[in-house]
Amino acid sequence: MDKSSIQKLLIANRGEIAVRIIRAARDLGIETVQAHSEADTESRAVLMADEAAVIGPPAAAKSYLNVEAILKAAKDTGADAIHPGYGFLAENAAFADAVADAGLIFVGPSGDTIRLMGDKAAARAEAKKAGVPTVPGSDGVIEDMEAAAALAEEIGFPVMIKAAAGGGGRGIRIAHDAEEFRTLAPQASSEAKAAFGDGGIYIEKVIERARHIEVQVLGDGEDVVHFYERECSLQRRRQKVWEEAPSALLKEDVRRELCSSAVALAKAVHYKGAGTIEYLYDDETGAFYFIEMNTRIQVEHPVTEMICGVDLVGEMIAIAGGGKLRVSQDQIIREGHAIEVRLNAEDPSNNFMPFPGVVGELLTPDGPGVRFDHMLYPGYAIPPFYDSLLGKLIVWAEDRDKALMRLKRALGELKIDGLPTTAPLFEALLESDELRECAVHTRWLEPWLDKNLDLIRQKGGSDE
Repeated sequence: MDKSSIQKLLIANRGEIAVRIIRAARDLGIETVQAHSEADTESRAVLMADEAAVIGPPAAAKSYLNVEAILKAAKDTGADAIHPGYGFLAENAAFADAVADAGLIFVGPSGDTIRLMGDKAAARAEAKKAGVPTVPGSDGVIEDMEAAAALAEEIGFPVMIKAAAGGGGRGIRIAHDAEEFRTLAPQASSEAKAAFGDGGIYIEKVIERARHIEVQVLGDGEDVVHFYERECSLQRRRQKVWEEAPSALLKEDVRRELCSSAVALAKAVHYKGAGTIEYLYDDETGAFYFIEMNTRIQVEHPVTEMICGVDLVGEMIAIAGGGKLRVSQDQIIREGHAIEVRLNAEDPSNNFMPFPGVVGELLTPDGPGVRFDHMLYPGYAIPPFYDSLLGKLIVWAEDRDKALMRLKRALGELKIDGLPTTAPLFEALLESDELRECAVHTRWLEPWLDKNLDLIRQKGGSDE
């Protein structure tokens, strides 16, 4: 990969994604500065980076969300660019603007692009303009609740009430009739206001057996290419837990149409950096619908890297440093099948209760087709202040059946003493006939969990 013009990169994030960014930067010959809270002084990313800078106390609001402290750290250490990772300030348009105003490079799209695509209603309108199919729903933010209730009747219940800003499943309600809509819409607006500072909501028709398909794109502000799709239908409380690339059930003509539509939308907004266009795929009709764009690198990017042989994080750094796309669409070849599972410090047999603690003995899987992106080392005390994600176990094989077998082998090799993890969930899922046959959708996992709690406990070695 050609060397980026960036000389020193400050990482405004933590955990496994910070480790991942440090590695990509080093491959480009770029020095790294790890910005960190006081709680993360002994984190793996801090130990790995060339330099480290404290940006505040443990609370994220006073550290990883503290724009002034992050910019000061960049200035004090001589960094010329900032990578936001995912979460925290990664999709904060004001932060991207502030980085640019400070004369620094923001590794990602412009504040204007983040602002446009981060507003779900505006992004939906942009998708329509680009000819991308959208789920039937409101054309913009709802202002009049009575008019919205009438529109919901016209669309047909059930409908989903969604926050126009933000994501992560917050501000979402499902109404099954007009009376329920009038009750839930104000609740969704209030939650959105509290979580994102914006109470705007819009509505979409609920697709009963939807699959969650997303397309990875990379743009340089002028041209855009795609790296095919990922399937992320295994979700708990609208949070992904298991991702695959490619989707095992898509027909090639649908795949081409889906990926082409993603490129069209990214080109329409002059997208720069790595991003993801997310869709719902209707199993019954074969139709797909745009739902949103994530203007950042995503947790599940490794499965795409595994099937396409590309370093997406490195590419986005190189583009931010003034580079153009290094590959044309016909040079991007999809090969084999990859699966990623998210390992959290949570107890899946106890309602996924978070369990921060001290890592004891650590044995990580390796061998052919196995990758483990993580933040762990023996003796590391996991702070209780942040997301419970410890790492991602990713496997690749020639086809899906072999990838499932490889995942079973890799999970068997994994040992993280000192705290419960979600590994028993995935060991139990590997015994599901429905999962092996791809007969899943976005609402499949939670009922399955209720029925298979004993199996999960057995895999975790618990008889409770």
